[in-house]
Amino acid sequence: MTAQDDRPPTSHQSKAWQTIIRVDQLETGDATPVHFQGLDLAVFDTSNGITVSLARCTHGAANLCDGYFDGKNIECPLHQGLFDARSGEALAAPATRRLKMFESRVVDGAVQILK
Repeated sequence: MTAQDDRPPTSHQSKAWQTIIRVDQLETGDATPVHFQGLDLAVFDTSNGITVSLARCTHGAANLCDGYFDGKNIECPLHQGLFDARSGEALAAPATRRLKMFESRVVDGAVQILK
């Protein structure tokens, strides 16, 4: 065994790509709610491709999939906090903490996240 084989796996090494929804099930140009392994996720069909975050606002815990989405930013339906759906960055008060984003990709018509 080499020294590299003795190392515990890093968190990235223990993660795997997992399909959460098919692209043809997405709401085109909008936010689609997905419940996956106990998590409420928001799948955004942004102007730059598909992105995935936790679906709950970091301020008031409202489901962001019920908010207004313009193809780039998602507005919380509860207090109108604003987030960049591509990066998760909080853009407008009362939201100050960014969204938890998942590394995502589309393979053979399926949206996958690294989890």
